Amino acid sequence: MPTRVRNRSLSVRSKKESSSEKSVPKHRFTMASLRGIQQPDLSKKLFKLIKSENHAIGAYESAGRERVAIAQQLSEWGEATGDDAISEVSDKLGVLMAEIAEQEDLYAQSLEEYRGILKQIRNTESSVQPSRDHKVKVSDEIAKLKYKEPQSTKIVQLEQELVRAEAQSLVAEAQLTNITRQKFKEAYDIHFAATIERAEKQIILAKQARRMLNLLDDTPIVPGDVHPVFEGTDATRQVLNDAEDELRNWQPNLEPIHTNAGSLGVGAMPGGGLSGNGISQYGSEVGQDANLQEHPAYREKTARSRSGSGERRVASGGSLGSHGGGGEVQPPYPMTEAERREVEHAGVI
Repeated sequence: MPTRVRNRSLSVRSKKESSSEKSVPKHRFTMASLRGIQQPDLSKKLFKLIKSENHAIGAYESAGRERVAIAQQLSEWGEATGDDAISEVSDKLGVLMAEIAEQEDLYAQSLEEYRGILKQIRNTESSVQPSRDHKVKVSDEIAKLKYKEPQSTKIVQLEQELVRAEAQSLVAEAQLTNITRQKFKEAYDIHFAATIERAEKQIILAKQARRMLNLLDDTPIVPGDVHPVFEGTDATRQVLNDAEDELRNWQPNLEPIHTNAGSLGVGAMPGGGLSGNGISQYGSEVGQDANLQEHPAYREKTARSRSGSGERRVASGGSLGSHGGGGEVQPPYPMTEAERREVEHAGVI
């Protein structure tokens, strides 16, 4: 992770000509905040996590701004004491404290990057949800039709559609797993690397701040005496220079995060996934049905459906569903009272 180096000021005291200028606070609320209630079930939990991270990032940024303001107030208070030693040391401590606050802002920037990667997982989850819903919808339609019109030719068509939907779902679920694992590791690699950088750089600055405190002579005096003239101005500046050098020379020493996701090709599938047609990334249907027909799940389920479809017969007393007392056929799905009356009128029950 690259180290950010800036020309740091030797003082944090406000300049008279710019004292009226104030930083504009960042407003993070938008109308997009209302989208949570519209999220698919599959992506709701991650949507909530990402939203919570957004608030946390805002808190880090706010804390950084507050710490900068406190550093400036410390420097101005020291100047107002009339004590040259306190004035000098407090001013230079304010510089170090402001730099500590700067690390909060840099940390928040890294968290924004990590949060953006989590959004890729969330978007994948959102795009996979329709394939799941479609498969369930087709299954329900088949169950209803088998109960109401067991000899309907539409059943064969729906079963073929279900085979296609299941094949699409298999590919989409594999893509979701691949993307989730890859992006999960990538996101939290950034998160914890940034946490370590922030902590280690703040440690450097805090240690130099403690070194700065030792330049202040706190020997008690009796009434009428005065402390010697403060001669540590050069020493305080040297502390700042040393802190600058340490930050510039800082290098991360991190446990490497290993990944095998480099072999993922187009469509988040090993070796490129389906080439040309079939299911694109996130489970969207593209191209023709040729590749789906080559999918093992499609071939197996098509053979099974062709062997039984079109040869169904309803024996007296009913042969679909489960039988209750008195030979009444129970539908394989919940029925409303209106549906039950409709079926009885048709003479199926």
